Amino acid sequence: MALINPNATLTFTVRRCAPELIVPAEPTPRELKPLSDIDDQERFRLQIPDIFIYHRDPKMVHKNPARVIREALAKLLVFYYPLAGRLKEGLAGKLMVDCSGEGVLFIEAEADVMLDQFGDPLGPPLPCMEELLYDVPGTGGIVDSPVLLIQVTRLLCGGFIFATRLNHTMCDAAGLVQFLSGLGEIARGATSPSVLPVWQRELLCSSGGPPMTISTRQVGYTKDDMVHKSLFFSKADISAFRRLVPTHLQSCSTFDVLTACLWRCRTIALEPDPEEEMPILWPVNARNMFNPPLPVGYYGNVLAFPAAISTAQDLCNKPLGYALELVKKAKSDATKERIKSVSDLMAFKGQLHFTAVRRYNVADLTHVGFNAVDFGWGKPAYGGAARTRVGVSFYVPYTNNKGESGTVIPVCFPSGVMMDRFVEELNNMLAQAKNYMEHKLPAPSKL
Repeated sequence: MALINPNATLTFTVRRCAPELIVPAEPTPRELKPLSDIDDQERFRLQIPDIFIYHRDPKMVHKNPARVIREALAKLLVFYYPLAGRLKEGLAGKLMVDCSGEGVLFIEAEADVMLDQFGDPLGPPLPCMEELLYDVPGTGGIVDSPVLLIQVTRLLCGGFIFATRLNHTMCDAAGLVQFLSGLGEIARGATSPSVLPVWQRELLCSSGGPPMTISTRQVGYTKDDMVHKSLFFSKADISAFRRLVPTHLQSCSTFDVLTACLWRCRTIALEPDPEEEMPILWPVNARNMFNPPLPVGYYGNVLAFPAAISTAQDLCNKPLGYALELVKKAKSDATKERIKSVSDLMAFKGQLHFTAVRRYNVADLTHVGFNAVDFGWGKPAYGGAARTRVGVSFYVPYTNNKGESGTVIPVCFPSGVMMDRFVEELNNMLAQAKNYMEHKLPAPSKL
């Protein structure tokens, strides 16, 4: 396990052009489009930042990535014109998109820094992140604000950083990747995206009660207290963790064993009351759970949230296999379910009421496609979450400079002491696995 420790002393200057609004290249319909009941949940009323880091490509040295992406964006918005609109609140606070064509907020920038100065592995928190994804004053609201902000920052080495801020009510990770993949296709010369977008949010609207929410009770910490780090887990690390569970569980997936390890170590680090319940939940793309299936190209939120729950004392005192069994069961229950209606999806696992610190949300982005978004400069060196917050982690695929493939996971704790305990506990588990292997090896033969 490698602790991603970005150069904290690294400073650089970012020179930004004035933010501009990119409108569709052709006229688009002016209409009101209600969001689905899935989109219109309180937990999705937030802005999600993502970042994509690209190396220099010798074949593209005479092209400006900001200009290429800006021109492609205008063409793509003809197909995705709701993203050029503004959210409004209707009766009972129901969100809808005013397809006004006002545009997506776009920033072109350049920074006097080389990509290799950020270190390896790459991952959040990046130095000067607030300069690489500038929060334009007055644009961060949920309603009456741009639903998408894009910043393209060229680097001295010829690489660039592509950063986005998306209003989560408009689409989930799969929907965003669909949009960005289309943007890449047009940037590389296509006249239209290979997967045409489908709105049809009425398919996930119910005549029943209000949307389900997962509520949280805030606790006494501030943004300044929070400590951010990212961890890189190699395939060898994953194999080591598997050696700590019973033989019948060792065929588990990378997600299963990583989630069990993080859940257990995070609980130990937080030092909660032994009887306190510590839930973990993760979003599952529910598109394949519908019968009949949703149309190809649907880019709204279609997420179910399986959950596993245990008391703190059981997580901390029982072997790792205990947590792994709970994770596997929750996953199995989710895949067995078939969502027949929006009401089923809204009720999936019911409501969970826990403090934001105790509840742990993990999101597996390793198979979503962030690492394949190509604007003509090849696949990103890093593609995924730009930052995280307390109680939330993302699994991002990554290959380091040595060619080792693995998973980068950003984590956040309310204090440095908790973060240190968390990292120490993970290292202890890896050391335990190493000792186990050494005792299993046969004694060396004697001459």
